[in-house]
Amino acid sequence: MTSDRPVSVVGIGADGWAGLGESGRRALQDAQVVLGGQRHLDLLPATVPAQRVPWPTPLLPALPDLLAAQAGRRLCVLASGDPMWFGIGAHLVRLLGPGQVRVITHPSAIALACARMGWPVERVTVRSAVGRDLDGIRRDLVPGRLLLVLSPDAATPAAVARLLTDAGYGASEMTVLAALGGDGERRVDGWARNWSAEPGDPLNVVALRVAAEPGTRVLATVPGLPDDAFDHDGALTKREARALALARLAPTAGELLWDVGAGSGSIAVEWLRSDPATSAVAVEARDDRADRIAVNARSLGVPQLRVVRGRAPEALDGLPAPDAVFVGGGLTTPGVFDAAWAALRPGGRLVSHAVTLEGERELAAQAARRGGDLTRLSIERVAPLGSFTGWKPARPVVQWAVSRP
Repeated sequence: MTSDRPVSVVGIGADGWAGLGESGRRALQDAQVVLGGQRHLDLLPATVPAQRVPWPTPLLPALPDLLAAQAGRRLCVLASGDPMWFGIGAHLVRLLGPGQVRVITHPSAIALACARMGWPVERVTVRSAVGRDLDGIRRDLVPGRLLLVLSPDAATPAAVARLLTDAGYGASEMTVLAALGGDGERRVDGWARNWSAEPGDPLNVVALRVAAEPGTRVLATVPGLPDDAFDHDGALTKREARALALARLAPTAGELLWDVGAGSGSIAVEWLRSDPATSAVAVEARDDRADRIAVNARSLGVPQLRVVRGRAPEALDGLPAPDAVFVGGGLTTPGVFDAAWAALRPGGRLVSHAVTLEGERELAAQAARRGGDLTRLSIERVAPLGSFTGWKPARPVVQWAVSRP
């Protein structure tokens, strides 16, 4: 859809028409068609003459055709609060281009919640549970963090309280802010461990001052989680080797990782924990291990990890092109490195580890063919030695790291 007149996107709050500024009211009065959720459309007075079209479900797949059907008409879209905060505004800009979208903002639920709590916005972490797995907030459970969770429904606060308690953060202070900015605005305070408030308004934000119970293990987002943070059967890239692998994989916001022969998924999980804007695919042939990867992803706060069950290289067909690849299993399977290298974006990084002679030979051959660095990693840990204490060496790991030109 293209037009010489941009689509207007008007943010509206719980206070409805009364809370809109002059520019928002003028855009709605001038529109021939107003698109929005039924709740938002119901906030408009009868004096707005436009045809009102409620969003279909699911919305995003239908959006291009819906916009095309309105081509040539003066179109206005209603959205909650600030349309660019987890809102429809970003989707419209992506579809139509920034020059075809005029956004008229309203104070967001985030801004209102921070104002009510007295929290500086720049210190607050925001996570949306609308259309997303609530387990994603596990990544953000760090003592002292100020966390806002955008709720999809009235049952979300109780679910957040259960999750926090199960994770060892039942001491967290919880505040539910409902119908922010409206006449029925309401606030409920308590603690996660004994949260008992009845479900209230479905339009709510959960404000958390995160606190850990005594003895709770705090997990950092930098690479190198303890090995026992993962459910595994031994198919695990160990802590120190994992940290070194991720240092060479160099996760960056917006980038995609393939974790090939993922085992427990530890590389993919830590890649995702490094930055919420990354994405990852874990490829694993064994069903029991694929199940463990999904469990690890949820328990460690990255439920968005995509798990592909199958054996490389066949299982790699059709996957989106990666910015980084880790090959942990199937090193000697013909075609694995060729398929990964062919798919890797220019400037992308490939890292692989070997602990067997056969695997080392394969990495040496690949390094001779494509360049890169070969590094031998040796780790020793203190352990009992009879009645004394000595160093016990772990099995050495050979790492190959290379960037594609």
